[in-house]
Amino acid sequence: MNRIRATIIFFIIVAIGSSGIFFSSCKKKSMDGIIIFTRTTGKAENVNYITGTLWRYIPQAQIVELDPLKPGASVKILTSDFYSARSPQISYDGENMLFCAQQKQTDPWQIWEMDLKNLKSRQVIKAKENCTDPAYLPLGRLVFSKSSVDDKLKGGHSLYTCNMNGSELQRITFSPHTYFASNVLSDGRILTIDRQVYPNYGNPMYIILRPDGTKTELFYKDPEGNILSGQGLETANGRIVFIESDNDKSATGNIISISYNRPLHSKVSLTSETKGDFHSVFPQHSGKLLVSYRKSESDRYGLYEFDPETKALGKALYNNNDFDVLEAVEADKHERPKKLPSEVHMDIKTGLIVCQDINLSDPQLSGKFSVLPKIFNVEIMGVDSSLGVFQAKTDGSFYLRISADTPFQIRSLDKNGHVINTCDWIWLRPNERRGCVGCHEDPELVPENRRPLAVKKSPISVPVHIKKIKEKMIDTE
Repeated sequence: MNRIRATIIFFIIVAIGSSGIFFSSCKKKSMDGIIIFTRTTGKAENVNYITGTLWRYIPQAQIVELDPLKPGASVKILTSDFYSARSPQISYDGENMLFCAQQKQTDPWQIWEMDLKNLKSRQVIKAKENCTDPAYLPLGRLVFSKSSVDDKLKGGHSLYTCNMNGSELQRITFSPHTYFASNVLSDGRILTIDRQVYPNYGNPMYIILRPDGTKTELFYKDPEGNILSGQGLETANGRIVFIESDNDKSATGNIISISYNRPLHSKVSLTSETKGDFHSVFPQHSGKLLVSYRKSESDRYGLYEFDPETKALGKALYNNNDFDVLEAVEADKHERPKKLPSEVHMDIKTGLIVCQDINLSDPQLSGKFSVLPKIFNVEIMGVDSSLGVFQAKTDGSFYLRISADTPFQIRSLDKNGHVINTCDWIWLRPNERRGCVGCHEDPELVPENRRPLAVKKSPISVPVHIKKIKEKMIDTE
């Protein structure tokens, strides 16, 4: 009798365990194919890409959930506890969602994470400043934009990383620029929109950098100065897709595709023949694109499929005359990017940079001279003053040691001291080592296989925080 009772109990336990596994697996599968997107009652137009007004800080936006396999079904609001929320980003296991939100209208924007199984949210970042544009990094960290208030570097919004509980907060950009719409590529690097805000406004570009802030370089910049307005996202076939508008005054956005391997020389407009305006794009596992699209300015942005092979707009997934669809993601598992090693050593207060030949330049990129004059001197400029002038070696090379996390520009001077070229703002992280081929050279150019004369001696230590340097040469010997 005891044996029979024990057998019955055993099978009951097995049945309960099996049902638990069954219901658990069903629960996990319930998010497969679900689309999550931001919608807003406000009209999405005439945005300010410098301050983020009406672009980053959208009033009364909602993050909602849609099952595309249930046509006609109403969407489910995921952020009803918030005054405004946007920028959904799905974790690699498909179980969680990062987003930025205002809990109350008077609150600053902060970073939150939601468990997609029970829809409970927890606050990741608690700061006085506005924090937006989060993205998952490998192994329990994230990157986001944080507004810079009274920043001595005179930046707009800088990039920070931290653990998923908000600890170990680290700034990774150090220039008078603003950064937004970050995404992490499968190679582990961060692709973000970068725009200079000091001493004057520059054209937006995609730059790429490691999660520790090292190895920052240009990824894509339209030669006509067209406006980038969202994340650059990878497709399954090695392309990067994003939205680009003709200029600041145009509300019309097109879907642009570039090659990961040759981003500066592979631009293709997928929607140049499509009447209407695109606001956002997201690559699906199927190869199709999820797009926010409207036919005319009088229409609302709806959610559609788009075929990049045929360049044709597909079926509408969601349209509502009361809302604009701003950005969409699939709530599915996806590949975790590589975790890149870091060379940053916070006990070392400087970084090193070497240039192979300052006279090597691309006239098409510099846009100033048909024949560039020979460079005699090089000047290092800080945010507020010159940091020194020195002569390059006879082969055009130089080798510098510069204080870490300090923005600087390199200016090339002719024999009369006139400025020939000025590079974009650069910074070096503690212990970082960087190299460049020339000055405004083709970014896809590889260096010659030779040892620059400058590296045969110790690097020049460039002074910082010197208020005035006039006609003063740094001793290079």
